[in-house]
Amino acid sequence: MSQDRAVSEAQPLSKQQLERLDAYWRAANYLCVGQIYLRDNPLLKEPLAPAHIKAMLLGHWGTTPGQNFIYAHLNRLIRERDLNMIYLSGPGHGGPALVANTYLEGTYSELYPQIGQDEAGLKRLFTQFSFPGGIPSHVSPECPGSIHEGGELGYSLSHACGAVLDNPDLIAACVVGDGEAETGPLAASWHLNKFINPANDGAVLPILHLNGFKISNPTVLARIEREELEQLLSGCGWRPYFVSGHEPEAMHQLMAATLETVIGEIQAIQRAARAPGAEASRSRWPMIVLESPKGWTGPKRIDGKRIEGSFRAHQVPITDPASNPGHLAALEAWMRSYRPQELFQDGRLRAELAELAPRGERRMGANPHANGGVLLRDLRLPDFREYAQAVSVPGTLQASDTGTLGTFLRDVIRMNPSTFRLFGPDETVSNKLQAVFEVSNRQWEGRTLPDDEFLAPSGRVLEILSEHQCEGWLEGYLLTGRHGLFNCYEA
Repeated sequence: MSQDRAVSEAQPLSKQQLERLDAYWRAANYLCVGQIYLRDNPLLKEPLAPAHIKAMLLGHWGTTPGQNFIYAHLNRLIRERDLNMIYLSGPGHGGPALVANTYLEGTYSELYPQIGQDEAGLKRLFTQFSFPGGIPSHVSPECPGSIHEGGELGYSLSHACGAVLDNPDLIAACVVGDGEAETGPLAASWHLNKFINPANDGAVLPILHLNGFKISNPTVLARIEREELEQLLSGCGWRPYFVSGHEPEAMHQLMAATLETVIGEIQAIQRAARAPGAEASRSRWPMIVLESPKGWTGPKRIDGKRIEGSFRAHQVPITDPASNPGHLAALEAWMRSYRPQELFQDGRLRAELAELAPRGERRMGANPHANGGVLLRDLRLPDFREYAQAVSVPGTLQASDTGTLGTFLRDVIRMNPSTFRLFGPDETVSNKLQAVFEVSNRQWEGRTLPDDEFLAPSGRVLEILSEHQCEGWLEGYLLTGRHGLFNCYEA
């Protein structure tokens, strides 16, 4: 039985919670459309005119409403359960979503006071997006809370894994695009659950966003049967929960119920692993598959062609509003469908909606782990001169430079037991760095055999043959304020 049936009966949201959560989602969607299209008239106080439209339109709508939906629901769980959570956008081309949500939660205006929470600030927010002198259309490093830009697809899960290592209270919610899931790095990333130790590390929550299409093609995972997809994910060691549909009210209830179930499972796994005397065993972590229409809540048809639920929603669904009166009318109808007058007062998100966002550093845009420089501390290093080889007579000493490096790294690990890791594709020994195993094992959550060497549930060395994973793990570890080394002779 598919996992979604187990939670489909639940109705965790009251009528008021449902209405406010949906309004918050509409506000984020409205801000995203405004970023792609507008340079003036941000609250539609007057009829939309060609002068209000940007001269060149560049952005990605298709993934954006689904990511806004996820972000709003994660906010609810963070507030209700006081979760320490960051957000990684695998389809990082959905840049409007992260900008909109960090703006709604207040983080964006704190970092960029010129983008205030008023009508003038909204105008600047819209104008700057994908505009000369402004910000890129992707989830760029300037966006608060972002450690993953998504420009090169495939690294979101590996970054999430690196982020939670040695961060036992952190949950990395990672949205995986179904197009991104076709890349080699992401395909290997599904195996990260064999390396995360629930006793000492945090948790990765993958959310596969199955919206069906790439730029002009269907995605592979969207065109296989549910049973086959479930078998694929289960075979990689996950417990997949499906949230499928298009009707907002039902989807809000299903997503809320599923997230509560999934977070409960994550916390149960961690409690069991951290109990006194607990024996190490590999956990089957939960994940979510969100099946929603591409370009959800956007225009249904333009010029007689289907938009929502098709590849045409991927980028800019209404292509010519500045010079085509029909397109201009369609854009205005689309934006007014979010009922902005109900969402904003004097240019500011209404107070009862703003209350839905977490507070302080619990906001995903303000979480210190997603702004790793806040947490970064200098690495403690031994004096490298103490590792020099004494050469009394040239040509008489046989020594190894990497062997010497191995003893240096051994002592770096000893001096930094929770902030330094070594990553590599099964080459630590062949690179003659094996001295590190005097103080650490390889971290490994799979089965072990009697002849295995240096494998244990906890260790400072992570090895997997995918160089993409090694690099991605290291990047995630560094971007959340720690230190490490990627050793490889074939990269």
